[in-house]
Amino acid sequence: MIELPVISEESTRRKKPDWLRVKLPVGKEYAKVRKLVDEHKLHTICESGNCPNMGECWGAGTATFMILGNVCTRSCSFCAVATGRPPEYDTDEPRRVAEAIKLMGVKHAVITSVNRDELKDKGAEIWYQTVVQTKELSPETTIETLIPDVKSNWDALYRMISGGQEVVSHNMETVGSLYRRVRPQAKYDRSLEQIRLTKEFGKRTKTGIMLGLGETKEEVYKAMDDLAANGCDILTLGQYLQPTKMHIEVAEFIHPDLFAHYKEEGLKRGLKYVESGPLVRSSYHAERHVNV
Repeated sequence: MIELPVISEESTRRKKPDWLRVKLPVGKEYAKVRKLVDEHKLHTICESGNCPNMGECWGAGTATFMILGNVCTRSCSFCAVATGRPPEYDTDEPRRVAEAIKLMGVKHAVITSVNRDELKDKGAEIWYQTVVQTKELSPETTIETLIPDVKSNWDALYRMISGGQEVVSHNMETVGSLYRRVRPQAKYDRSLEQIRLTKEFGKRTKTGIMLGLGETKEEVYKAMDDLAANGCDILTLGQYLQPTKMHIEVAEFIHPDLFAHYKEEGLKRGLKYVESGPLVRSSYHAERHVNV
């Protein structure tokens, strides 16, 4: 069994490892995206999720749009998005997102959302309209939708993924043993089933897992096997970073060499594409995942 270095958070609490350094958001393209997001009153997971790659992605003229508001009905212990009772959703949001994507001229758009468990359709109609209207305005733009857990409402799932998007992602986030602590309102097997049904619907499937939450190597291998068995095509692996002191602490910082090893293992176990690295997030290099 491969043994590669792991660095405890306690020993690096004041200074993260060198491989976790990120660039500050600057530049002409970053300013352009910033202006469009503000003018169209749009939410991005880049901001709400404190993504470390915001400077790089926005600097390249791309962003991951978050629909259905910026207040989530879930209370996952890792996530920086606000938790609470969401306000009424905006039925005009699909048009505004579609227009912003056209103005940005992006070739590949990523769309995600908060969980809206209080809605009967889990927000599926807004999802559908956002994809359809984006395709109408930008027919050459490919789309990835990073959708939430629909709690076995498969009618809602099928509506969400029938708008014409090329990739459908649903993040597992962690290994099965940590679900109660990390995703208390989700279920490991239910998320696997959602991926399986999405694949059976004919979509390219994708998921993401955070590392450094206390998982073992064997548990990561098992998650890979489970994903391959349920039709997942693409896996992203990245380092969990604690957004605030109120969130679950980092158990360990995973060395880049171990991330490289996990990439090799994932491919061996039947996944078609694995993006693995400390700063990888679910929408990082998403344009590469369209045709794998």
